[in-house]
Amino acid sequence: MGVRRSAIEETHRVFGPEAILLEAAQASALKQNVSLREAVSRTEGGDPVAIARALSHLSGLPMMESVDVGLVDIALIRPLPMNIARDRGILPLYVAEGQLVVGLADLGAMAVLDDVRVLLGYPVRPVIVPSNVLSDATSKAYDKAASSAEDVLDDVNRETEATEGGEGDLNLNEDLLDGSDEAPIIRFVNAVLTQAIKERASDIHMEPFEKDFIVRFRIDGELYERVKPPFKLKNSIVSRIKIMAGLNIAEKRLPQDGRIRRRMAGREVDLRVSTLPVRHGERVVMRLLEKGEVFSLDRIGMESDMVALLRKLIRKPYGILLVCGPTGSGKSTTLYSAIAEINEPNVNILTIEDPVEYEMKGIGQVQVNPKIDLTFASALRSFLRQDPDVILVGEIRDRETAANAVQASLTGHLVFSTIHTNDSAGAFARLTEMGIEPFLVADALIGVLAQRLVRRLCPDCREEYAPTDDDLIDLGVTRKEVPRAFRPVGCAKCNGLGYKGRMGIYEFLMRSDEVKKLVLRNADSGAIREKAIEAGMLTLRDDGIKKAIRGLTSIDEILLATRDDLAQT
Repeated sequence: MGVRRSAIEETHRVFGPEAILLEAAQASALKQNVSLREAVSRTEGGDPVAIARALSHLSGLPMMESVDVGLVDIALIRPLPMNIARDRGILPLYVAEGQLVVGLADLGAMAVLDDVRVLLGYPVRPVIVPSNVLSDATSKAYDKAASSAEDVLDDVNRETEATEGGEGDLNLNEDLLDGSDEAPIIRFVNAVLTQAIKERASDIHMEPFEKDFIVRFRIDGELYERVKPPFKLKNSIVSRIKIMAGLNIAEKRLPQDGRIRRRMAGREVDLRVSTLPVRHGERVVMRLLEKGEVFSLDRIGMESDMVALLRKLIRKPYGILLVCGPTGSGKSTTLYSAIAEINEPNVNILTIEDPVEYEMKGIGQVQVNPKIDLTFASALRSFLRQDPDVILVGEIRDRETAANAVQASLTGHLVFSTIHTNDSAGAFARLTEMGIEPFLVADALIGVLAQRLVRRLCPDCREEYAPTDDDLIDLGVTRKEVPRAFRPVGCAKCNGLGYKGRMGIYEFLMRSDEVKKLVLRNADSGAIREKAIEAGMLTLRDDGIKKAIRGLTSIDEILLATRDDLAQT
């Protein structure tokens, strides 16, 4: 870097270990022919803040320890592709006193400042920013600056003549916000994916009708129409998605399934793609699964006392724990959270799933494949020869799977699984209906967790009110029991929906001696449920009402989610 010896000595005097760290990173950068920023990340014990301070002292440039993304001028970063900003370690921040303040992660980025000056038309004033701070700010700024699908659709309409081309191979490591692809169809598809991720959509639906092609997002369980591309572009858009998912673009008569892996603002996202031929073209549904999802029983909306009971149960050496509820009620998330709690080096955990939705480090995960007779039942048989401590079975669908799960639990294994029943008590009856002897069910099944998902009220705009008489009658409670409730309003932070995110409501039935006696007598689920409630079990409705009183969700959401529960009271 051409730094005078006296400057280095001064840096040693002022910064001490930080300067030594910087020199180590400089030597590594020269040896490996990489940028100093990259060398810093590879240097053992490299503190980005310490490195930035030393760089600031050596270069004479001011240092900025933090970046307020809210102050970043979005108009300044749009002309600069994200891949260049990331590769070079630069980020235009804002204009002050006629100069463009640009954050630098290392001094090597000085070489491109002239290009930035010409591109953006301002004299440049560089500042040193710690590499981790700059990387995070870059992701957030480009996420904020990303064009919506509607904005890009205007370009598509203006460039219709170009929409038939531009469909080539893709770089799977490419970030959706890089903006390096110029074909309008490519930009539109990327914008749809980006907008869906920003709006926390769980699914993207692309549906052709007689005269329309509609894109809808499922957000917190509800579908919302987002954009209507010209009908004539539907084939090009579907073909683009097929290429991204590795599907056969020539096959339009049969359903196809694939997967897309992409990055958006530094986050890895998996998209499960399903195409279905319908009358007016092909329908596409994409399920969004964000990689790196953190699973924890403390984050799923379960009451603390129930979490404590569940934690005791998942530490037992053997038995079956079932989670029940309809499709889309969050059963998989609960099971992943339970598995994450006990995922330790001394525990051997195996799962058989259909499909494997999230990859978990340290766990053997198997994907169901009926074409080669790899089913839940057959995998369970093989698992017992793999010396497992804990087994997760995606779903108990038939007698063979149920019998194998019971056998595994009775031979010293802890088994987690799901089953489709309306409430927790129904799981006992469902297993006996599958042909499992009542005495085996009574011995093996140690607990059942029933659950539903409800939308969370936006904490920034929810409104408190006194429940109406109709609300109280529908819930089956008195005004003394529910003196207040909250309802959605809608604001900018929740996109005007009034809700932001979802949470679970739960009903946890622990096997007791009384419940065991009823199962042995082959009692119906109603009798088991009554006995559990007498012993203190909170129903789905009870748990929901507690959350509604605290303003976490609304009465409407509880009524919608617990219709079956209400019918039994």
